[in-house]
Amino acid sequence: MFYRLLKYVILGPLLRLMFRPRIEGLEHVPDEGAAIVAGNHLSFSDHFLMPAILKRRITFLAKAEYFTGPGVKGRLTAAFFRSAGQIPVDRSGKEAGQAAIREGLGVLRRGELLGIYPEGTRSHDGRLYKGKVGVAAMALKVQVPVIPCAMIGTFEAQPPGQKIPSMRRITIRFGKPLDFARYAGMDGEKAILRAVTDEIMYAILELSGQEYVDKYAAQVKAEAEEAKARKFPRMPLS
Repeated sequence: MFYRLLKYVILGPLLRLMFRPRIEGLEHVPDEGAAIVAGNHLSFSDHFLMPAILKRRITFLAKAEYFTGPGVKGRLTAAFFRSAGQIPVDRSGKEAGQAAIREGLGVLRRGELLGIYPEGTRSHDGRLYKGKVGVAAMALKVQVPVIPCAMIGTFEAQPPGQKIPSMRRITIRFGKPLDFARYAGMDGEKAILRAVTDEIMYAILELSGQEYVDKYAAQVKAEAEEAKARKFPRMPLS
């Protein structure tokens, strides 16, 4: 009930007013049945925009921090994610990836729509980064189509560190479903998972027009932070 109130009465109209979203290719998202929507991730706003414009409910695997944030904003964010049926995923530790896959498979086996950001984290500079193979593992395990999706303009509307998004028009573009039935029964082969993931990322790239970086976003982000720390070392407290 709270989800429908947010989508149709509060959040949906507000987002449409702020971003005036141009929706392309919505017909590629099935009206029923299991499917994965795999998109780029440029802004915190992405989490709200896609559920607001889709005709049917979509469940995202969201990082656990969104459910435990401090203050009023943190409580409101947690309330939204819980009411929308989003699943908290602990991204720390060796079992984090497998836990996310198990949760995602549960959504798909119920015949529902699963949203995932294959990059694993938001892009810190607007570029598209190498995808993690979890999306391929789920698609092959339960044999569901993958709909590529590109968010365009959300990075400029709310870049990293900007708490309140700017009012500007954005585009949400869906591509034709990708069918990986030819790889049935091969979800345990690393080379196949990599190939499928790269095909998904290429489809997102064609839709978004972003510059592509063949490295994981988290790795590049960590390297940038290390370089900054070396250049501007912290002075010891006296």
